[in-house]
Amino acid sequence: MLKRLDQRVALVTGAGRGIGAAIARRLATEGAALVLVDRDADALAALAQAMRADGQQALPVVADVTDRAQVEALMAQVNDACGGLDILVNNAGIIRDGLLAKLSDADWDQVLAVNLKGPFLCCQAALPLLRQRERSRIVNIASRAWLGNIGQANYAASKGGVVSLTRTLALELARYRINVNAVAPGLIDTPMTRAMPAAARERLLRMQPTGEMGTAEDIAAAVAFLAGPDARFITGQVLHVDGGKSCGLLAL
Repeated sequence: MLKRLDQRVALVTGAGRGIGAAIARRLATEGAALVLVDRDADALAALAQAMRADGQQALPVVADVTDRAQVEALMAQVNDACGGLDILVNNAGIIRDGLLAKLSDADWDQVLAVNLKGPFLCCQAALPLLRQRERSRIVNIASRAWLGNIGQANYAASKGGVVSLTRTLALELARYRINVNAVAPGLIDTPMTRAMPAAARERLLRMQPTGEMGTAEDIAAAVAFLAGPDARFITGQVLHVDGGKSCGLLAL
């Protein structure tokens, strides 16, 4: 029985753990062959081994998405090993939070490099491969924080840039039938949020309209939809997966 993404090759950056790993596993269950990209070689190897044990196709590649030479080498390797690329998921991202008065140049530059320059470089280097396929997809992982978050000037700016990049590329690449969309997660249950102080986590939960965190699998499901055939006529959109938080904040 054919699956929705059979004979499709998907590349996920930041795939080593958390949301990226969940996206990779979900696309694989839909039938895609996966290229897993991360800077953490051990995490990639563990994920690839687990996926292969489940009968899924997974090629781990260690690369830094902020380095043009490494990104171009990555896409060449994908072409050689997989014969092309159908789906690009730009998930790699970092946070370096701080109020404006204390935000350093290094924290600003590093966040913008990974979260915004990385997707730009990957989209640019992947374009020749995506153009060779029918109905290719780019899905960028933004964040609800693009609407603004105290203490996250760098992160919010980077994710706002991702939204603008998504909308612009949707217009530029429509002629090639390449759909470009973004998923904007809200408060998601990840190792990072589990490591937060309990009081801070409870405060964030009280601000959630649904009163609960989302899961990495919730984000993966949204990405799988946008990467699949049912999203044929959807491009340039931002899908908020945030339990309603983008609609407004509850009073504390």
